Amino acid sequence: MPRETFTYSNDEITVIWKPNVCIHSKLCWTHLRAVFDPFVKPWIHMDGATTERIIEQVNQCPSGALSYEKKKL
Repeated sequence: MPRETFTYSNDEITVIWKPNVCIHSKLCWTHLRAVFDPFVKPWIHMDGATTERIIEQVNQCPSGALSYEKKKL
């Protein structure tokens, strides 16, 4: 059975990806390929952009398959 949730973290946030919710709109990787690259594994590279830019792109996900949580400092 496939996993329902994957997490990817940097020092400030954790990005949560729910593949069962994803509608494959391609907005994540066509607008921020340095972080979201479906052609490599793992497909999310948290060091590819600033935390602010990653949050901006995650907020554009139309299905809600991508979300994030800020880490407590």
